[in-house]
Amino acid sequence: MKAEDVVEVVPTQSWNQKFEREIAERAVAALEEGRVVLFEGLRFVLDPEEERFLSPKIVDNSRKNISFDPATRKLGGTHLTGAERERLAAMLDRFGAVTTRLMQNLAPSYAPYLERARTSFRPVEIDQRPTSARHDDRRLHVDAFPTRPMHGRRILRVFSNIAPDGTPRQWRVGEPFPEFAAKFLPRLRPPLPGSAWFLEMLGLTKGRRSAYDQIMLGLHDQGKLDERYQAEAPRAALELLPGNTWAVFTDQVLHAVLAGRFALEQTFHLPLEAMRRPELAPLSVLERMTGRRLV
Repeated sequence: MKAEDVVEVVPTQSWNQKFEREIAERAVAALEEGRVVLFEGLRFVLDPEEERFLSPKIVDNSRKNISFDPATRKLGGTHLTGAERERLAAMLDRFGAVTTRLMQNLAPSYAPYLERARTSFRPVEIDQRPTSARHDDRRLHVDAFPTRPMHGRRILRVFSNIAPDGTPRQWRVGEPFPEFAAKFLPRLRPPLPGSAWFLEMLGLTKGRRSAYDQIMLGLHDQGKLDERYQAEAPRAALELLPGNTWAVFTDQVLHAVLAGRFALEQTFHLPLEAMRRPELAPLSVLERMTGRRLV
């Protein structure tokens, strides 16, 4: 696989840019087909007082990321307090606002449906995050939320490399989702009867898992834990430099992050009815493969 096979470059000068119709349609088609849309040269510029946050020392040792919830205004994953904590939350809120505007301008048909979820700041070098294989993002995987059932809604993420020292974000992008799912779907065991209800009642999930959520979590885990697949699966190497911003449906695109630090990420949720080609979504693919409704 080559990088040009999995990347759609969209020249962008501003977070407020109005895109020509042809460019926007090509970018949205690339997103829905499972490619990475690269906004080349779109830099998120920090205010001078925000540059102090470019340090792994601001992270709580119990977390690998700092997260901001726009619904509750809650900031987690940092030991900062007082005015510094508020300033960091404001920076993440600002990134969430500009990425929302960017995606609304790029895909006006998404705008009424786009749900802004958490914003993350990842200041720690990936190699310095000890973790288990199941939680190791250096392994190829699709995203699935253990505690937040999606019921088929899409996970759209916008990333930006803000490293001050030229450090690239090293990504790998794997094979198309249908090929990946075909390999691992037969290995999955059905969940124990009543397990989704039990997890919801205990408060371990925010809502009840659907069959779709169970399958996506199984694909995530089985793919990560298969050593041979991780060693031999096809992949393309991407080097995402500081000043680059990129968008991708991470529930569809197999990806791994091998190296890098100081990245911002904004998560959006999108229902299938907002898509131009909903038949390409993981829910549609898996329902065709299983022959049954999954939500």
